[in-house]
Amino acid sequence: MFAAHAAIHLVAHISTTATWLLQETAAPQWDPISLWKQMGWVARIVVFILFVMSGWSFGVMIDRYMAFNAARKQSRAFAPAVAGALRDGKIDEAIKVAERNKRSHLAKVVTAGLMEFRAHQDSSDIPGETIEASKRALERTEAIVHAELKRGLGGLATIGSTAPFVGLLGTVVGIINAFKGIQSEKATGLAAVAGGISEALVTTAIGLFVAIPAVMMFNYLTGRVEAFDVEMDNSSSELIDYFLKRRGMRRS
Repeated sequence: MFAAHAAIHLVAHISTTATWLLQETAAPQWDPISLWKQMGWVARIVVFILFVMSGWSFGVMIDRYMAFNAARKQSRAFAPAVAGALRDGKIDEAIKVAERNKRSHLAKVVTAGLMEFRAHQDSSDIPGETIEASKRALERTEAIVHAELKRGLGGLATIGSTAPFVGLLGTVVGIINAFKGIQSEKATGLAAVAGGISEALVTTAIGLFVAIPAVMMFNYLTGRVEAFDVEMDNSSSELIDYFLKRRGMRRS
């Protein structure tokens, strides 16, 4: 009998508490416009900064992805064409092929070496200094092309590493506002802290939304740049070998 009486009181107490919680939490609205209106000016600044960072990072992602695809596509067409021209000893034709594929990373590097080689082609012999000059021209062009390929990736890495902390700033401010709400309203219900907590969660979520794609694409694009570097190194080495063979043929 006592257990039944206690159970009735417990159910009544739980029902009253649940009703109070529902009343306390009915006020906040969770759609984006309402959340924006509930935010303080610091949280709004944080969200604005995160959206700017997101827009810039997505712009870099699209730009680099398109540039890399174009470089890959033109390099695939350039490599066999220039190899055939060099096999026949047609330096001018090889340079023309390179100029038709200006977005190819390989074409930019090979053109520099070929133009340096052609500048000394009229001489009766190609001294070792000319080979070294061609090698230096290839190395300079490789460094320039490498810098062009990496354009924007440093900023992408910065956004990927700092965006969570920018969102965390909004989180801290939201928690502070939640405690201010408790103090000002003299209440401990969920309604007193819902605005601050929602503000904190929104800024944290946006910070992660900005950072995760930026980090993933930075790693992906960096891997492609490294692959392009290997291809440029191999092309430079093959071109130097070609110059050395040409020098041997002229001497013989």
